[in-house]
Amino acid sequence: MVRSGVRGDRSRPGVRRAGEGWDEGSHGAGSGPAAGAGDDAPVSQPQGHGRHGGGGRGRAPGRPRRRRRILRWSATVLSVLILGTAGAGYVYYQHLNGNIRKDDLNLGDKQIAKPTPNAAGQTPLNILLIGSDARDTKENQQLGGAKETFGGTPLADVQMLLHLSADRTNMSVISMPRDTLLQIPKCTDPDDGKVYAASNGRVMTNQSLGRGGPGCTVATWQELTGIHIDHFMMVDFSGVVSMADAIGGVPVCVTANIYSKDSQGHGSGLKLEEGTTYIKGKQALQWLRTRYGFEDGSDIARAKAQHQYMNSMVRELRENATITNPNKLRNLAEEATDALTVDDGLGTVKALYDLSTELRKVEPKRITMTTMPYTYVGARVVPKEGDAEKLFRLVREDIALDGKDKKKATTEENASDDPAAAEDEIGVLVENGTRTSTLAPVSGRASTVTQLLVREGFTKATADQTSAVSEDETVVRYPSAELEGDAQAVAKALGIPLSQVEKSTAVSGVTLVVGADWREGTAYKAKKENDTTPESADALNGANKKACMQVNPNFTW
Repeated sequence: MVRSGVRGDRSRPGVRRAGEGWDEGSHGAGSGPAAGAGDDAPVSQPQGHGRHGGGGRGRAPGRPRRRRRILRWSATVLSVLILGTAGAGYVYYQHLNGNIRKDDLNLGDKQIAKPTPNAAGQTPLNILLIGSDARDTKENQQLGGAKETFGGTPLADVQMLLHLSADRTNMSVISMPRDTLLQIPKCTDPDDGKVYAASNGRVMTNQSLGRGGPGCTVATWQELTGIHIDHFMMVDFSGVVSMADAIGGVPVCVTANIYSKDSQGHGSGLKLEEGTTYIKGKQALQWLRTRYGFEDGSDIARAKAQHQYMNSMVRELRENATITNPNKLRNLAEEATDALTVDDGLGTVKALYDLSTELRKVEPKRITMTTMPYTYVGARVVPKEGDAEKLFRLVREDIALDGKDKKKATTEENASDDPAAAEDEIGVLVENGTRTSTLAPVSGRASTVTQLLVREGFTKATADQTSAVSEDETVVRYPSAELEGDAQAVAKALGIPLSQVEKSTAVSGVTLVVGADWREGTAYKAKKENDTTPESADALNGANKKACMQVNPNFTW
């Protein structure tokens, strides 16, 4: 068995263009050496011409007669299922623990506070799933092609944030296109201490992995979204193939015969007949990498295909999967633990088994796959103003993307049990956060709001005259539980909803940041939030069995 090679020896001797990787090489995955499509290829445009040839439809794998129901997978990571079954006692824990590679969770300087627990003491789980294009082993080279990039700096070409709700009733996934332009924060490599300065302007998000490891990709997501990330799980080409083989066939659908290969040889080599086909192994990797032939040939279309595969995998495992052979169970566990790189918090079989227990509580009908709303800038994309932040906010506030949340508790029910001090004993620092991407901060705004607080009896309120931060929404922050009641008292005095009071380790006392939503006037008007998922997120429900990828006519046969 070939060991997956993500950061195995932590060597990154070269740099590859950001457009290569999980993108399709000039030869299909597993069909020989190939060159990547390249950073200069417009990802939004279809390329190439159709090719002719035969192709057979796969069949559902045979199922054993003996029935033993294994742990049901209810998320997007096959390894969790396999490790869950491993926890049943069929494998050697210490050996499997030794298989799992670990890396630092966050290599950036900025920390995001964990969400406040709900009434039952539960908090959400946010896990970043990363697909590395590392070509650092012979098997990864054969699968990924682009032989001139062997041993080069890996790219995070697949990035998906998995959000498990605090009450474990629903799950949301946000895919970020690998060619999203953003600023990557300063990151420090945990191996050699090398410091990677923040990117000079916007660069493609997949470059984050080469700046010290997956912890820099985590830091980049936190910087952009404001979402606290608890864990990451990373897998490379060979890991995808081994786990796709382990799961067996997963049904996917295309609207016409597809052959993902253009006249220059670019493409994954995926070849399927119209309709539904069960795919696994190398063919599954081809499906997950394909963009030549799906819709407009963009990364956006590829994300849709990945969502279809993952939803199908969830349903297949929950409905049909059975394992009866202990030796097969052991092999599956070996493959899964050998394929993964995780943070220390998930670095044992037990931790992964416990995670699987949480994930399998969610039914497919409560799983929502989305793509980050985007706007094109040339051939690349940037987060769509308004819609992208709204999607991030829904995740931050643990609001289900399927719109099936129960009615929220009232403000009074969310009030802190910590009694507030007298108004004239509460110290409040007021900051001016009215600056936006297009507007300068409102001069003197912090002083104006400070005077409002003084008139309400908060005589220790002071304005920070030196800072001009940027905050979309007015917020009251506090550093520790004993100041929560004080922070809520400040919010109530100004008419700020308690949902905008948050714990943060970034402040040393009660801090009011006057946001861009309060640039004028003396009365704060809380906007009524629309908690529906933006249409531009292209949501796909996990129970949707009719999803079918549109085939570009230039890539049919």
